[in-house]
Amino acid sequence: MRILAIDTALGACSACVLDAGMPEPLAIEQVAMERGHAEALMPMIERVMHAVEGGFSSLDRVAVTVGPGSYTGLRVGISAARAIALAAAIPAVGVTTLAAVAAPLIGRESGRVIAAALDARHGQVWFQAMTSQGKPLVALRQVSHRDAARAIGAGPVSIVGSAAHAVANEAWAIGLDALIIDESRAPDVMWVARLGLIADPDAAPPRPLYLKAPETTPQDSARLPRR
Repeated sequence: MRILAIDTALGACSACVLDAGMPEPLAIEQVAMERGHAEALMPMIERVMHAVEGGFSSLDRVAVTVGPGSYTGLRVGISAARAIALAAAIPAVGVTTLAAVAAPLIGRESGRVIAAALDARHGQVWFQAMTSQGKPLVALRQVSHRDAARAIGAGPVSIVGSAAHAVANEAWAIGLDALIIDESRAPDVMWVARLGLIADPDAAPPRPLYLKAPETTPQDSARLPRR
């Protein structure tokens, strides 16, 4: 099975093509960026697919990060993934950013809780924790740094993601054995591809995952009366 993976959810614009069972991608491009995903993504995908024999017609699946992350970034990546999947008549699957960030630690941090923590700003963090073998311990949620640390339990814990240091500080304050493994702003698109290969298209649709409530509310007092 051959998969195209796309990530525009956070601080990078990335695309790669991976064959199942292969350790390295057939083509990959990852560029750190906070803005400009909409302009950068499609030319990047074109370059990546041009480097792959058979091009788009050789794909069996598309994977894309679905959040949590930037509202605009998510829409850009998911729209592209859906369009490519529709045009190629292949499935598209969604991969959460936290799963992709945590994936490199699965099976590696024996006996330790694995915690993925991404900066949601304003003292908040997108957070998820699992066993060293990937069994869920704390469901994906948006919480404060302190509440994330307290949700870990007794530890020990290995923390990854852009908010790893903030959560580790709170973990140390309550006496937990906490290690910061990586503070990357965005997942490695290779892991998006690997998770996408094993995802069930029926259970993992390419649908945006938003944890943050809308920051604006309707102004009922300003509404015009209807006739």
